[in-house]
Amino acid sequence: MSTDVEVTEVSVSSVKATADPAPLGLAAFAMTTFVLSVFNAHLLPAGLVLVVLPLALFYGGLGQFLAGMWEFKRANTFGALAFTSYGAFWMAFAAYVHFIAGSLPPATAYQATGIFLLAWTIFSAYMMIASFGTNGVIAAVFVVLTLTFLFLTIGTFATSTSISEIGGYLGIVTAILAWYGSFAGVTNATFGKTMVPTFPFKR
Repeated sequence: MSTDVEVTEVSVSSVKATADPAPLGLAAFAMTTFVLSVFNAHLLPAGLVLVVLPLALFYGGLGQFLAGMWEFKRANTFGALAFTSYGAFWMAFAAYVHFIAGSLPPATAYQATGIFLLAWTIFSAYMMIASFGTNGVIAAVFVVLTLTFLFLTIGTFATSTSISEIGGYLGIVTAILAWYGSFAGVTNATFGKTMVPTFPFKR
């Protein structure tokens, strides 16, 4: 009997000691999205875009994927699915750009990129709906993120630079919102009270 109590107490203590991984996941997502979106918006020369690959692999990818695993431990279904999926997105993006894109037929390579983006648009759209059960900041991230993917998808299939540029600017807005969410999460946790509002929805 005493052993069971001790095990239970250790388990509860372990759960309570798990820090909130959301600020990490949001920060990793924000930084990688920001850097790529700067190039999608054509604010820097396209020849420098490979700078995003290390971020996509290690921070936006691995860092965010781990945040998703920790969300599973905290029984946060939304956070677990979102961070794990977008972490995998960034790792897949890095692999696609580095290993695949250059070997595709030049005349139809845009279609491969387009279907890749379309699939993530669909995923982001239903995650956007689910986000309205979280808070205003997260919902705003997913609304603008879905629009980002939508414009990038349309721009890619239509081979339209101007439409893709809109997606780039929307991506920058997405990154800023995600950084705000990360800032709110780490600041509120550090001070032990709400210093930065996230506007939670009533259930």
